[in-house]
Amino acid sequence: MAALFAGIALLTASCGNPLAGGAEGGATGDIIIGASDVGESLLLAQIYAGALRNAGAENVTVRPPVGSREVVVKALQDKSLSVVPDYSGNLLRYFDKDTQATTPQDVYAQLKQKLPPGFEVLEQAPAEDKDLLVVHKELADSGIRTFSDLGKRCGEFVFGGPGQWSSRWKDKIKSLYGCEFAEIRTTDTGGPVTVAALKSGDIQVADLFSTSSSIAANGFVPLVDDKNMFPAQNIVPLAAKGTLSPKEVDALNRVSAALTTDQLTELNVQFSEEKRNPLDVAEEFLRRNNLLAPA
Repeated sequence: MAALFAGIALLTASCGNPLAGGAEGGATGDIIIGASDVGESLLLAQIYAGALRNAGAENVTVRPPVGSREVVVKALQDKSLSVVPDYSGNLLRYFDKDTQATTPQDVYAQLKQKLPPGFEVLEQAPAEDKDLLVVHKELADSGIRTFSDLGKRCGEFVFGGPGQWSSRWKDKIKSLYGCEFAEIRTTDTGGPVTVAALKSGDIQVADLFSTSSSIAANGFVPLVDDKNMFPAQNIVPLAAKGTLSPKEVDALNRVSAALTTDQLTELNVQFSEEKRNPLDVAEEFLRRNNLLAPA
């Protein structure tokens, strides 16, 4: 992964791609975009960078990987970062751990209220990357299509997901849906171990993410969260207040307006499975959505 980011840093500094910039960042007026070590975050950061450069911004730098949300928040506070792509539900829970908001509208409204001074969130995208419970088609065809359907039969099934599932969701799914799994196994966080376990039948219910290409590729069926247990996780830019001009804010808002979950899923396929250069993937997205000036 370190080699990947080193390669991206070199690409970002080159002049061969219309999204690439040569700034190092750090001085007053620079725009420094943070990203985590997750491919999706890196792609979004490169899309933001391209949109900002197209809007006339100079000295735009993408600086991955940043680290935990605690590190990101501190970096935005001291303005060593200008803006980062984030997820509305997780961000709200960071600033208000007792929130009960779950829908996209409620999460976003509360997020704007709970942000401390010095931060701002721009417009959220329709695109979400949120937790899903998925099952094999055969199980869905047997009548399990919603979390409520699952709740009646949870005792028959082994669940697989991230290590923090029990502390975050075990009590919640029991209280909302009456669901108590026969066994809860730690696999991984929406990754290949979980997918393999579901394919093999070692588990019957899995926690994956809504932008995972593995769902369609394997014929898995997402269940409908009919009581909104999982909060919305819309993509939203989190910025240090005052670091972006109105024109730059508008450029990122236009990116958000264009970004759908289907498009985000396809971006992830191109980067993670097809191993394409993230700068090229970002440029194609911007051009396809009329967010770049003609070449």
